[in-house]
Amino acid sequence: MKKGGNSSRILFITGTDTGVGKTLLTGLLLHHLRGNGVHALAAKPFCSGGTQDVVFLNEIQSGELTLRQLNPFYFRDPVAPLVAGRKHNRLVPLPQVLTHLRKLSADCEVLLVEGSGGLLVPLGEGYSVADLIAQLGCDVLVAAQNKLGTINHTLLTVRCLQDLLQAGRKGVKNIKVILMNRGETDQSCSANGEVLRELLAPVPLLEVPFLGGNACSAIVVKKKCKKIAKTLASIFE
Repeated sequence: MKKGGNSSRILFITGTDTGVGKTLLTGLLLHHLRGNGVHALAAKPFCSGGTQDVVFLNEIQSGELTLRQLNPFYFRDPVAPLVAGRKHNRLVPLPQVLTHLRKLSADCEVLLVEGSGGLLVPLGEGYSVADLIAQLGCDVLVAAQNKLGTINHTLLTVRCLQDLLQAGRKGVKNIKVILMNRGETDQSCSANGEVLRELLAPVPLLEVPFLGGNACSAIVVKKKCKKIAKTLASIFE
């Protein structure tokens, strides 16, 4: 994942499911890049339910974007965007999303885009998160929570991304998997990383340690980033 030339780079953060650590990973990378002199911005184009994630990312980038720029398509109902859009007669066409993100990307060196849920979450009529990725021309990070079931969920997600590549959907460039560790562990946690490295190869897998129960806050992220700076640098390579 090396950036070349003067063109901006888009890094899409998707997940194996909802609640697996996408927002925390986005926030950590955002603070790491900005702290190292890279003009990085983050966007979460679709958000359903609460707006805590949007506010969190906005604080880390010091309010450089308005909340509407960071999250242009918000739905109060905590359901998939397509479901909410149909309910409120507010469907968002894919070209509108692409135009917004490309405009943001033109104004920075790196644009981090946090997706909604997993790859096949429907965002609008006829397209999903995977279709958005395929049109953007971006590197992809897959956030996976270290718990029972993550091997299956992660392999399915990566296989879906690889299928896009094999189908000639050139929007997917490079793929990395980030295993997000948590405080609550089960018997699978000690082996998941090793098994996934074996089964995913040559797709790289890196791990982010558990950073505390309140890690998804700007204050905590800014404190913890230094401790995992090498890991974050490797994720961004």
